[in-house]
Amino acid sequence: MMAQVALRETIDADLGTLFEFQADPEASAMAAFPSRDLPAFLEREAKTKADPSAIKRTIVVGGGIVGWIGSWEVEGERDVGFWIGRDHWGNGYATAALRAFLDIDLHRPLHAHVADHNVGSRRVLEKCGFVLDHSAQEEDVLEHVLVLTD
Repeated sequence: MMAQVALRETIDADLGTLFEFQADPEASAMAAFPSRDLPAFLEREAKTKADPSAIKRTIVVGGGIVGWIGSWEVEGERDVGFWIGRDHWGNGYATAALRAFLDIDLHRPLHAHVADHNVGSRRVLEKCGFVLDHSAQEEDVLEHVLVLTD
């Protein structure tokens, strides 16, 4: 059964919860992405909000925030990413959110970068039709780039 998620515009009231999710050391290690302190996090959020290429949604389940999903342009490439709070891992929320998001952002190709050890996120991407394009060593992390072309 597919998890029931809602995607809504991210509002300022969401930022405290989203900050806490990215500040979780275990989640940060899984994503191979460093946590930001609150000022840096809020600065990044303001840049995202001001970026006309960026689409960001808060993932809501039963009225509670479980994560975020978004897409943006980087050096001519359209990237997609998501972050689920660790307490909500393993419930199918990322897969359901990505499937719903693909109806919001119709840009193709869409690229996703995922650390080799982040098997759960790679599986989410594959379930949604992304296929491995290439892998690259980025500092101390083997990163896989998956692409959705249609």
